[in-house]
Amino acid sequence: MKLAIVGGGSTYTPELIDGFARLRDTLAIDELWLVDPNEERRELIAAFGRRMLARAGHPAVIHATADLGRGAADADAVLFQLRVGGQQARFGDETFPHGVCCIGQETTGPGGFAKALRTVPVMLKAAETARAVAKPGAWLVDFTNPVGIVTRALLNEGHRAVGLCNVAIGFQRHFAEQFSVDASQVRLDHVGLNHLTWERGIHVDGVDVLPTLLSEQLEETAASVEMPPALLAMIGAIPSYYLRYYYAHDEVFREQVFAPPRAQVVAASEQTLLAAYADETQDTKPAELEKRGGAYYSEAAVDVLASLTADRGDTQILNVRNDGTMPFLPDDHVIEVPTTVRAAGLTALPIAPLPDDIRGLIAHVAGYERLALEAAAHGGRDRVVRAMLAHPLVGQFDKAEKLTDALIAENADHLEWTK
Repeated sequence: MKLAIVGGGSTYTPELIDGFARLRDTLAIDELWLVDPNEERRELIAAFGRRMLARAGHPAVIHATADLGRGAADADAVLFQLRVGGQQARFGDETFPHGVCCIGQETTGPGGFAKALRTVPVMLKAAETARAVAKPGAWLVDFTNPVGIVTRALLNEGHRAVGLCNVAIGFQRHFAEQFSVDASQVRLDHVGLNHLTWERGIHVDGVDVLPTLLSEQLEETAASVEMPPALLAMIGAIPSYYLRYYYAHDEVFREQVFAPPRAQVVAASEQTLLAAYADETQDTKPAELEKRGGAYYSEAAVDVLASLTADRGDTQILNVRNDGTMPFLPDDHVIEVPTTVRAAGLTALPIAPLPDDIRGLIAHVAGYERLALEAAAHGGRDRVVRAMLAHPLVGQFDKAEKLTDALIAENADHLEWTK
């Protein structure tokens, strides 16, 4: 199997390579192509990856290139993990919204919208190149945020694409450890949109332990997602950490104002990681990588790639077309739910009816996402203002206009339609 990683110079990439080495019986990779415009980083990561594979006795060959056409040629699958604008752009995403007392975050709210505007045009261009040269029917796996919007952009253009996030697998591994079982014994009733999800059931060996978690272990469960116990008890579900931006917006905003932006923390971590990768005696994943985020990313990637190429027909939590799963959303919207994975395609599994508050928030954010994709695909200040206004974390016209102007000023170098 040949796999191309677009954004292969990312400090995340060794996490993937470590997973490929450990899980070789699940996914047999012969060639791994790291595609990245940054020569220094891609060559450094490639050299480190070769040492990792050699230590593990893995026979795969790693290549590095700036040429996507070459890297994706005859690939069985192409994985995208782009960050357009790098950590500098992320810094802007996490700070410009503070000017109007909105949270700054790289995947949701005004900052997440900025990232979508920068990313979608680049992704669509790269996906066209990949589709033209990869094997017929090759899958495009998107780990690029905002995953829901980007995956929908790919699907709308007819690409064979699926969105991947590590939130669900993180929950699964957390509960497996908590109940001292293997991860395969934990099944989640995970529902929502990317970075807007709830666990409405947690089945351990076929028994739903959510009622226990929300009664006997309520305090600990709420603390794990940094939300009030009364909130979890009221909604009867465990929200992902990203729901804190909605359920505790003002509290998070105050925290952000008095703390360094995450971009600065990550940038420092990346320098430490790159120094470790450059050490020619280093041939194992450094502990610092765990602080970078993306826990269990490699396991999630291996699982979806193995199922797509081997037609395992198992169930994984992925970002896929709605196709009636949530009847209040258009069929072409992308949702994050348990999905049957086959080589022929992906099918979202039915979900239990949602309560009004959860359904309403999903519908609200989904409306914003559709407008955001329209703005990303076609540009224009008016489209940006309308999508910004539609976001539930904004919702006021004067704020939407101020945020739009700040967004455009911060991202002008990355938005062709502003030039």
